[in-house]
Amino acid sequence: MTDAAALPGQPRGAALSGPATVRAVNVLAPNASAMTLDGTNTWIVSEPGSDLAVVIDPGPLDDAHLRRVISTAEQAGKRVALTLLTHGHPDHAEGAGRFAELTGTRVRALDPALRLGDEGLEAGDVITTGGLEMRVVPTPGHTADSLCFHLPADRAVLTGDTVLGRGTTVVAHPDGRLGDYLDSLRRLRSLTVDDGVHTVLPGHGPVLDDAQGVVEFYLAHRAHRLAQVETAVEDGYTTASEVVAHVYADVDRSLWPAAEWSVRAQLEYLREHGLIPGPPGY
Repeated sequence: MTDAAALPGQPRGAALSGPATVRAVNVLAPNASAMTLDGTNTWIVSEPGSDLAVVIDPGPLDDAHLRRVISTAEQAGKRVALTLLTHGHPDHAEGAGRFAELTGTRVRALDPALRLGDEGLEAGDVITTGGLEMRVVPTPGHTADSLCFHLPADRAVLTGDTVLGRGTTVVAHPDGRLGDYLDSLRRLRSLTVDDGVHTVLPGHGPVLDDAQGVVEFYLAHRAHRLAQVETAVEDGYTTASEVVAHVYADVDRSLWPAAEWSVRAQLEYLREHGLIPGPPGY
C-alpha cells in the first residue's frame, strides 16, 4: 500500500464530510463517478464565532444533499448567507438555483448566466460575509469561468476542479484552454510560495496538505503529457482520438472521452506555439 504522504499533495485519505480547516467544512454530495471521484465537495466556509456562512458549489440538483448542507450549517449555529460557484459544470452548479430558493441567498459566479442577483465575481474581489476574508483568484483553463478562493487565515485555497484531491483534472476544450490552465497553475504556485498557502480544499477528492507539491506535480504532469502528444503527432497520430488511444493506452477506456478534451487542448496549444504543423484552431 502506498503511503498517502508520498502521493502528490499529501492527501488525507478519502474525501469525507466534516471539518477540514478552522473555517471550512465539507458536505460530500452523493454523486460519485469516474469523473467526480468520491462526489462533489460542497464547502461551508465561515469565520469562527460568526452566525453567517458562505457555501461554495452547492453541487448537483439533489434536494436531500442541498438540505443536508443547510442543516450542517444550522447545527453549527450558522445561517447560509451567500452562495458562490467555482465554475458552471452541473456537478458543481446545477443545484445552485434550488439552493438559493431554500436559503434565500444570492448566487455569485464569474459567468453572468449562473448568477442570481446583481453581483458577480471578479479578480481581486474579497468576500467578507460574517467577518470572513476570502479572496477571488481567477484560474481559467479547466473552463473559461473557473475560479479559486483563497482563505488566508487558514492558509488554504478552495480550487474547484482546477486542482483535484486525487489524479489530475481535464482541460475541457474548447471552453478550457491549456495556455490559460498553465498560467492558472503558476498563479496557484505563487500563492503557495508568496502567501504561505499549504492546504488545498478541492472540488473533488480528499483535502491536500502540500499545496506546493501538488501544483508542482500538475505542472510537471502537463509538461510530460505535452511531450507525449507532440511525439505521437510526429509518429503519425494526427487526430485527437488517435492520440488518446496511443498516449492513454494504459488509462481506463471510460475516461478516454474526457482525455480527448484535454488532448484537443494540447494539440491546439502545440499548434499555437508552432511545435506541430497545422492552423492554431482545432
